Order: sequence, then structure tokens, then C-alpha cells
Amino acid sequence: MATVKPKVDAVIVGMGWTGAIMAKELTDAGLHVVALERGADRDTQPDFAYPRVVDELEGSVHRRYLQSLAQETVTIRHAPGDTAVPYRQMGSFKPGTGVGGAGSHWSGCHFRPLPEDLKLRSNVEQRYGRGFIPADMTIQDFPVGYEDLEPHLDMFERVCGTSGKAGVINGVVQEGGNPFEGSRARDYALPPNPNYLGAELFYGAAREMGWHPYPIPASNASRPYTNPYGCQMGPCNFCGFCSDYGCLNYSKASPNACILPVLRQRKEFELRTHAQVLKVNLDSSGKKATGVTYLDAQGREVEQPADLVLLCAFSLYNVHLMLLSGIGQAYDPQSNTGTVGRNYSYQNLNRVVLFFGKDVQANGFIGNGGAGTTMDDLNGKQLDNAAAGFVGGGIIWARQPGAGPVRGINVPPGTPGWGSPWKQAIVDSFRHSFYYEVQGACMSYRQHYLSLDPTYKDGFGRPLLRMTFDWHDNEIRASQFLVDKAMQMSKVLDPVAISGDAKKPGTHYNITNYQSTHTCGGAIMGDDPKTSTLNRYLQSWDVPNVFVIGANAFPQNNGYNPTGLVGGLAYWAAAAIREQYLKNPGPLVQA
Repeated sequence: MATVKPKVDAVIVGMGWTGAIMAKELTDAGLHVVALERGADRDTQPDFAYPRVVDELEGSVHRRYLQSLAQETVTIRHAPGDTAVPYRQMGSFKPGTGVGGAGSHWSGCHFRPLPEDLKLRSNVEQRYGRGFIPADMTIQDFPVGYEDLEPHLDMFERVCGTSGKAGVINGVVQEGGNPFEGSRARDYALPPNPNYLGAELFYGAAREMGWHPYPIPASNASRPYTNPYGCQMGPCNFCGFCSDYGCLNYSKASPNACILPVLRQRKEFELRTHAQVLKVNLDSSGKKATGVTYLDAQGREVEQPADLVLLCAFSLYNVHLMLLSGIGQAYDPQSNTGTVGRNYSYQNLNRVVLFFGKDVQANGFIGNGGAGTTMDDLNGKQLDNAAAGFVGGGIIWARQPGAGPVRGINVPPGTPGWGSPWKQAIVDSFRHSFYYEVQGACMSYRQHYLSLDPTYKDGFGRPLLRMTFDWHDNEIRASQFLVDKAMQMSKVLDPVAISGDAKKPGTHYNITNYQSTHTCGGAIMGDDPKTSTLNRYLQSWDVPNVFVIGANAFPQNNGYNPTGLVGGLAYWAAAAIREQYLKNPGPLVQA
């Protein structure tokens, strides 16, 4: 029999970026908030302290900061008729666990969406006609515009101490920034980070192509900084341990460094770790959440009643909890009915590696996770999709998060896989090579969705989440187009060797290779409850006292990393809860 805790104003599932933002905003409003995190408590000291945190074996092989796939995972298949198999080893994407979640082991790239990204379907139809969109492509407009989100995107950048160079301020183009971005009210919190060699060379090569390079917005501090909450950050020392690791230097923005120091001091906030939420509890009508049920650190079942339930877990597991709890109708691709699980999308990622002689010192062991150089000339409305032959766009970027012997060292094409020639290639290449990545948008399709697996169960006896996803012809064409452009640009630099990994026709999604942790969709926001799970404020259409915050809300993924938009949407939803919902609880948008 479950232990029933005293009722609280709000319960939050997950203590990553979105959970921390919502906890801060709701306690600011005077609410008593309980946060439930399935993993351990973590803080910069002692968990990310030097030298342990820079152990490649522990961070990149043993996956200390990632979830246990032996206890909770997903199953994956390519098509609805296939049998799904469990994701047993970390490969394609890396969900975090513990306080900070994926926000503690991310790299730091912090983009805003382009205004046209938020109105994708309308823009494509206006430019090329409805017939340009494939019949099975289910892309939608976001139900909120860039102008609505700008103050909230700005707030997230201030909390993170984002380093960058504005391209457009109050409608005026700024030299050195992205001339194609949406207008912002002010510049970034900090100036850009210094560039590594590959990023410096990118500027010259991109300009020779006629493109407009600019610094990647990075939540890796370029200067000492104090954020609006009074949390202090120090300048990045380019240690090369961002991706897969917590930051030892208080330089990379994370919930742990940028929000939790304030929350931990608040009597209205209670954090319970090793708390595995099993389901959201509903009343007899199924239209109101009464709280959640979870297992505590001792494996005891606990019920936490609450007036407000916020799902702030990793995007996949927000969808999983909705399906397990019966919040909304599960999506059926055959009948095209239901919405929970609909419009799953990912990220289209490829790499071009450049090798030089020993007179070029790239020093790949130096690294800053988010910093570098990129351009938007092949993204958003800058790209002629009709000529390119696909929907969506993407970016090419020069980024060097740090390399090492355990994480892998690039060698030129044709190098044997072992022995003395391989060792010599390592010696010749490690300090004299770098890579450019091609990151493209990923559209959503009728046959790509999330559901409950009929066969496999997790360590708690619940059906696993099943992912049905494969690369579509549209994304394969996009990969080939963008990698070809990156290869053309790279040849300007006259490397001694170059390799690219564009997807070939018929290429299937491979779960064994890391591509990105940018899993999106499954519980999307929209204007119509027949085609979306959440309204424009990330509130469930079906259970109005449940809000679901994360990349699960994206109707499709754009060419950027999703974190900046996720944080902006969290502040947007928090403002709606504080200014509207708490005054008159109920649906904020009428269906």
C-alpha cells in the first residue's frame, strides 16, 4: 500500500533545465513545490570536481552521468510492421539522469529558432505550394511566434550567461553576428569565446563561398559572470571535457550551477532524489490530475498529491508518462487519430573531417563544448528548397568540444583499423586535424511515432516506450546536399585528406552510433487538439492541470540544437501559469 504524502501546490517530474526553471518560477509565485528526480543529487562540488570528472573511461564509456538502460530504456524499430528491439547500449542519443539531467552533460550550444522555423508549414506552403510537402509529412506550425518568445529566449540566455554576438538588435543588423536571425532586444550576456584554429579557418572559407559566418552562441562563459539569480560563473578554460561531463569550473551553464543554488535555499522547494515516478494519477473523470505515484530510494511506493503536475523529464519520458497515465489519446498511424506519440523527429547530423600536415597545429585536445563558428546561408528562408529538393535546412559549423584517446581519434580515409600503420596515422593526425559538422532539420512523418511496446517491460513492470523511426528520403537528400556544400567549403582550405559521411539512398537509422541527443516531438504543441497534445502554453488539452515542458512539444526539429528553444518555452509556459492559470485554474485555450 502506498504511503500518501501531504498535498502540495505543484509536483515536478525531473530536475533538469525545465524542472529547475519551473521550480524557480513557481516558488517565486509562492507555491510549495516538490521536485522528483529519478537519479542522484549532483552538484559541481564534489560530483564534477577535478580530476575525477575528466576521466574519459568513466564519462564516455561507463556513462556515469547517463541513465541506466538496464532499468529503463526504449525499444526501436524502423517501420510500423517491424519488431522493435531494446536500446541496450548508449549510442544514438544520451538521456541524462540525476539532478541537472542532460543539462549537466550537454555541450553548451545555445541557439534561438529562426522566426520562420516556428511557422514552417505556412512558410513552405506560401513559397512552394502545398504540393511540395510529401503526403506523409506531418509538419506543423508552432502555435506561438518568435515575437511572443523573444523575452523568454532572452531570459534563458541571461540565466545561462550565453556568449555570442547579436546579428540583429531592434531590427538593425549588427556587424559580426548572424544577419538572418530574428530581431532581439539586446546583445548576448557575454561576448563570444576565443576561436580554435578550425573555427578561424572556417571564417575565411565560408566567406570565400559567399556565406555569412558568425560565432556559435555558447552557454560556456567567456568572462566571469553573475546571472539574474545571483549565481556566479567563471570563464571557460578550454579543458576539452564538456560533452558527456559536468563542468568542473562553473563555466558551462547547467541547472546545477545556474538555478539550483537559489532553489536549495528555499523553504517552498523540496527536492527528492532517487524518486522514480511511475505514473500521473487521475481522478475518476480522467480529466484532472491528483498527483503522482513514485518509488522512493528504498523501493517503497509513495503517492504525492498535488494541485498542479509538471512533466519536466527528458522528452521521451514525458511522452512515456503520458501514455502510461492515460493522459490524452495514444496516436494511431493507421487511422491517423490520437495525438500522444505523434510527430516524433530527431536531428540530421553528419561530419566532414579535414587532415593537414604537421605545420598545422589544430590541437584537438583543447576544447570548448559550445563555442566555434557557423553560418545560416543554407538554413531557414535563405535556402531555396525547391532547387535543393527537400524541406528544411541546416547549418555547417566548426566546433571543437575536445578529443582524446578513449573518445576516439580521427584518421584519414584508407587507414588500416589496427597495427603499426594505424598507430602511425594517429601520431600524424591527432594534433593536425579537425572536423566540421553538418546539422540539418528533421521533419515529422505519419509513420514516425512513439507508443507503448507490447512485449518489453522496464525494471518497474511497465511497458517500455517504443520508437518507430527511420531516415526519410527528404532527410537523406538534405544530408547529401549539406555535406556536399561542407566538402566544397573545406576544399578551399587545401587539406591533405578529407572525409565526409553523407547518408546514402536507402540508409537506415542506426542506433549504435551517436548522432545527437536531440529527440523531439511525441507530445507536441498546437492550435488543434485533434493534431496536438498540448496547447500553446504546453498545457494538456485533456488534463488541464498537467503541463508538459520539453522538446517533446516540437512539431518537428529545425537545424539548430533544441536547448535554447526548450528553455524559452519553459519560461513562456511559466509566465502563463503565474499570470493566468493560478488566477483561474482551468484550460488556458478553449478547444
